[in-house]
Amino acid sequence: MAFRTRRSARSLVAAFAFAATSILSGPAGAVEISITQWGASLYGAPVAVAIEQGDFKKAGIDVTGVIGSGGGGTSVRNILASDVPYGEVATAAALAAARQGLPIVLIHSGTRTVAEASLVTMPNSEIKSLEDLVGKKVAITSPKSTSEMVFLMELAAKGIDASKIQRIASGGYTQGLTMLEQGAVSAAVLIEPLSILRKDRYRTVIAAKGLLPAMTTSVGITTRDFAKAKPEQLKALIAGRRMGVQAIYRAPEAASDMVAKQFNMDPGLAKVAMLNMIEPQMWSEGAFSMAELNRIGEGLKLVGEISALPDWGALIDRSFLPADLKADQ
Repeated sequence: MAFRTRRSARSLVAAFAFAATSILSGPAGAVEISITQWGASLYGAPVAVAIEQGDFKKAGIDVTGVIGSGGGGTSVRNILASDVPYGEVATAAALAAARQGLPIVLIHSGTRTVAEASLVTMPNSEIKSLEDLVGKKVAITSPKSTSEMVFLMELAAKGIDASKIQRIASGGYTQGLTMLEQGAVSAAVLIEPLSILRKDRYRTVIAAKGLLPAMTTSVGITTRDFAKAKPEQLKALIAGRRMGVQAIYRAPEAASDMVAKQFNMDPGLAKVAMLNMIEPQMWSEGAFSMAELNRIGEGLKLVGEISALPDWGALIDRSFLPADLKADQ
């Protein structure tokens, strides 16, 4: 998913105006929320589990559906145009919306790892390590994308000069793999679950899971007006999602079946993908970690998305979190 907002700030402002007019009346019954990359990535796994278990109802709100998106500005627009303007988006997308002047607020942490990312080459390639890529070409999805950020962070962690490796924008993960197979690049970025599906076709050069520390890759957001008008709904959403997270870590295989059902995903694939994310603790119960927020900030600086670390204090409202999650983790 690219970090850059793909539509104009005007469309986001219009969406916010629509949402603002709906807040006072509020939803009377069942609600839908928005989750970035729903069904395509594991960001929304806790929500999938919480819906299947009835956790949101237990917490006091009836979430009956999820509005998915391809990420970025689309995710933010979906949230702002909803009767309940709440959802989970990539941290970069939330920061982009805030820079455009939209009065959003970050109310909980979502995911906290890039462990699903890897860099692969062909089985018979001479490339054995990141160092071997100096002077070579590597396929990323697009400039300023998550894939480029992770790759640059990996190079920085290894002390490798990024300017000595040519990055080629392929337009997507599958397109990058095609370039790799055709010999146009020496390595290509990859992400789960695609890497699981094609594990026998490529050799892993490096996996982010073994190199990069935890960082806040997605956050729950709402509008400041909704936060003032409907605080109990937000508390219920956070509580329901938290139950989903706890269920994943308590019984990951059972949770993977629920995710497979909600995502319409092959159960075997869902199981492998979910189990891979247990060790790196992909899903946060909601507490913020300044260290993990600043790590994603440093990554965004590497790709030129931001020039300085954000003022997190001005963007975050912890008041909707349970008491035991309000302190910095």
